[in-house]
This record gives sequence, structure tokens and C-alpha cells, in this order.
Amino acid sequence: MDGSRILIFMDTKKGCDQITSQLRMDGWPALSIHGDKSQAERDWVLSEFKAGKSPIMTAMDVAASRRDFPGSLEDYVHRIGRTGRAGAKGTTYTFFIATNARFAKELIVILQEAGQKVNPVLAAMGRGAPPPPSWLTELF
Repeated sequence: MDGSRILIFMDTKKGCDQITSQLRMDGWPALSIHGDKSQAERDWVLSEFKAGKSPIMTAMDVAASRRDFPGSLEDYVHRIGRTGRAGAKGTTYTFFIATNARFAKELIVILQEAGQKVNPVLAAMGRGAPPPPSWLTELF
């Protein structure tokens, strides 16, 4: 990796561990952090992530309310705000599925106000088109 770090928010502790395990089996340097880990382990994982020794970290997102896209657009904006702070730049990827379609119109407005490109699939959903048949579409 080029010094970048990837933070993956999950809705369950089990999900954090499963995704981390799969990433590691595929050869990616990943660690997970959540409430079932000891404080010492959480501190170690954070230090490894911050130092770039393990540039991929999965973490609980308590605001996600059991979905990959948060339960509100305010929570989404708060979550992506963690990507870049104090002038740092970052990239956010969000898995947007059929059950999230009700957020499409408002999300488009947020993305446009931030000067971001709007994926054509998301734009179509914002106009009322049905979500694509694929259960998962990368939009961002």
C-alpha cells in the first residue's frame, strides 16, 4: 500500500471479525477493533493502524443501526467526516443497497453540495428508478 489507510465500519462485532479474518486470509494486513476486545488490544490495534503497520482496520459503527448505510444522513455525514480531518484528504466508499433507496435524493444533494460526482445508478434511484438487481453496487 502507498501509506493510505482504510477504515471499514461494520454494524456488528461478528462482522468486524469475519471481514478482518477474510481480508487476512486473502493476504491483506487488517485488524479489527470493537467492544469485545480488551482495552490493551484496542490500544494496540489503534497504534498499529495509526502507524500504518496494519493499514486496514474494521471497526464498529454504533450509529449504523444494523446496516452498512447509517440510519440517517446526518450519521452518514458524521461517518465520512472521519475520513479526512484537519485538512487531510480521504476517500469514502459506501455500500448502498435497495433498502437504502429512500435516502437517494437527499444523498445526491449532499454529494453535489460537496462537489462530488454522483454515480449514475444513484442518480437513477434518486429519480425513482428501482435499485439494480445486484444486491450490492459500488456507488462512490
